[in-house]
Amino acid sequence: MNRPMTWILDLDGVVWLSDDPIPGSAEAVVRLREAGHRVLFLTNNSGPKVGYLAEKLSAMGVPAEPDDIVTSAQAAASLLEPGSTALVCAGEGVEEALEARGVTTVESGDADAVVVGFHRHFDYDRLNAAFTAVHHGARLIGTNDDATYPTPDGPVPGGGALLAAVATAAGVKPEVAGKPHDAMAAVLRDRLGEDAGSALLVGDRPSTDGLMARRLELPFALVLSGVTDDEPTGDDAADKVAPDLATLVDRELGGQEPAGQESAH
Repeated sequence: MNRPMTWILDLDGVVWLSDDPIPGSAEAVVRLREAGHRVLFLTNNSGPKVGYLAEKLSAMGVPAEPDDIVTSAQAAASLLEPGSTALVCAGEGVEEALEARGVTTVESGDADAVVVGFHRHFDYDRLNAAFTAVHHGARLIGTNDDATYPTPDGPVPGGGALLAAVATAAGVKPEVAGKPHDAMAAVLRDRLGEDAGSALLVGDRPSTDGLMARRLELPFALVLSGVTDDEPTGDDAADKVAPDLATLVDRELGGQEPAGQESAH
């Protein structure tokens, strides 16, 4: 792989597990950039603010700007019109994305939409507030429908589990924004720009990352460092499979020299 391209990297399960960097991932990103490749980070975790994610990447040795990061919170916000109102049953990242979109956020009462995303403060009161708004006519939007979220100690309930609780109580089918759905695809295409036809998507979950790649008509590289630990077959088969990002990058770049440098051989 000698021509410069864009590597789209899922964060959870590819670059880190919760707060723990996956060994070799930071060095792999550095190597990609040195070889002249663009790197974008893609996450269905809508909880953190984009600035926090950029700081977290930088702290592990991967300098990142907000424009390098695409989140399901941004995708969810894109489904609402500026000037509308949203009841937030999610983390700070959703609040930030909605405010940037010009959407007024509320914690209770009626709203044009209810936005549900992964957060650790979900309780009966938040469920009831979300249910009541939907029961009164609000659209139900999920930042993602991932049933679990990977951590160093194994999976924990994800944003999809919280969304399912609200949807079940309200008896409605939610609109889902994140991977692998249309809203995330649209946001990602916009961020890719002219690079949209020359990219590789790397993820740890065929049901979201793999389908996202297919929707974007991009090759999919599966790493087994997150929620998937066996190589899938059939419809879930990936174009490339590696135990982790470091191994994948090593295989793809081989002995490729950093951009602007010539081999001494």
